Amino acid sequence: MNIVVIDDDKLVALSLKTILESTGDIKVAAMGHSGEEAIALYRENMPDIMLMDIRMEGMTGIEAGEVILKEFPDAKILYLTTFSDDEYIIKAMSMGAKGYILKQNFDGIAPALNAVSGGQNVFGDVVVNKLPQLMKQKDEYDYSAHGISEKEKDIMELVAQGLSNKEIAGELFLGEGTVRNYISTLLEKLELRDRTQLAVYYYTEVKK
Repeated sequence: MNIVVIDDDKLVALSLKTILESTGDIKVAAMGHSGEEAIALYRENMPDIMLMDIRMEGMTGIEAGEVILKEFPDAKILYLTTFSDDEYIIKAMSMGAKGYILKQNFDGIAPALNAVSGGQNVFGDVVVNKLPQLMKQKDEYDYSAHGISEKEKDIMELVAQGLSNKEIAGELFLGEGTVRNYISTLLEKLELRDRTQLAVYYYTEVKK
């Protein structure tokens, strides 16, 4: 797995390179220390995953990620930061980042990279636990205005709770293929990219 590491602290970036490459499965193709460098290094190296800090002088990791994802929609960006601000959590998830984990969880970085490489979205426990706090009361969401059926409503809620397709299938007594079809239909109706954006949509639009 080839990755690019972006962190404004050069010592942290070098430490990450040393530790991650010691696993034998991960190669750090390049290191950068700013949002601008992140964009240039992504274009140059086309890494499997970009591991990027959030708060950096000048262009932030979020701003750099938006540029990268606009140019390369399939880019996999895993954010690594010491901050767990609500604003960053929502922004990182809604823009299509594949993960957001805290630097304090250092032992979890390599497993998170492997999970993202395998197609999963990874959000650390601290981040996941904050999601319910981001929910605010509002007027009841009009599912029918978006053409969302009762079954699709149920599936959206379970996706937002973090259940896998297999778990949703068991909960609703459906086949996994049927669940996948329902989720694909929901994404199309709401013009969303993936199940992470669907979960964000649920918390920010349906339950806020």
